[in-house]
Amino acid sequence: MAFTESEVIALLAQVFASSHPNLEVGIGDDAAVIRTTNRTVITTDMAVEGVHFRLEWSSAFEIGRKITAANLADVFSMGAKPTFLVVAVSLTGNEDLEWIEKLAKGIAFEANLVGAAVVGGDLAKGAAVTIAITALGEVETAILRSGAQVGDQIYSSNLPGWSRAGFAILERGLAIETESAKRAVAAFRAPTLNYAYAANLTQATAMSDVSDSLMTQAEQMAAASKVKFNLDFNLFQAAADFAELNTLSEELSISIADLVLGGGEDHVFLATGQDLPGLLIGQVSAGTGLTVLGNEKAPDTWRHFN
Repeated sequence: MAFTESEVIALLAQVFASSHPNLEVGIGDDAAVIRTTNRTVITTDMAVEGVHFRLEWSSAFEIGRKITAANLADVFSMGAKPTFLVVAVSLTGNEDLEWIEKLAKGIAFEANLVGAAVVGGDLAKGAAVTIAITALGEVETAILRSGAQVGDQIYSSNLPGWSRAGFAILERGLAIETESAKRAVAAFRAPTLNYAYAANLTQATAMSDVSDSLMTQAEQMAAASKVKFNLDFNLFQAAADFAELNTLSEELSISIADLVLGGGEDHVFLATGQDLPGLLIGQVSAGTGLTVLGNEKAPDTWRHFN
């Protein structure tokens, strides 16, 4: 191992230095001390080498961004504002300080986009690189998956499917030459989330982060709300980038429905309500389950590398 734990902690304390007004004690003590004023939302997400990322596919900076975005998306999907992050990492010992610094800077970059601060964590040695982040946020009234009501409209913040396409390109070892291919690979390596959209959904009745697939999250929301979600696949064509993704899907010989309905890790926000911003994709009705007009075949849904 080319570094000591003390060297890593000193490096992380420098990268994650924060002047957050609610932070009383940050990195360097046995635990952080923060002040909270509203209800606190807490979530944890984990990324495992070979399952959620591959070192030969993604830079340390991209990996840091990706796992942080996954946590921040869960906080935003509850209607909360992210405040603090705690990061636990296992390293194999084959990494150098430069790689660790880039990982930390990727985490800090994503957290800074929303004004959140990394206030502590843990470091251990393991057989593979593993990153676990616990994110905290504050909210007055949480938006739950169970709040969808009959008559609500269903909205998506963006067109899902780009990350799934990027994974296919990397998995097949295809050339990354076209702008569409570059966009898809970038979406898989480190998705750029529409945080502003989620922050403005105060009138949403229910919301979820689409991390596994739109079909999966829609089914979960419908079940939690005890209603029926009716998606119209034709409505996705209103997205400005639908034609581009459709062309890429044809080049990859993957159904556009499999990308849009079955793709994962775009971290698109799925919300219900009336006259919300975003892409209108369906309606909530009485009943149970999920139907998709314009797509009779069940999509091949997202799986992590298997």
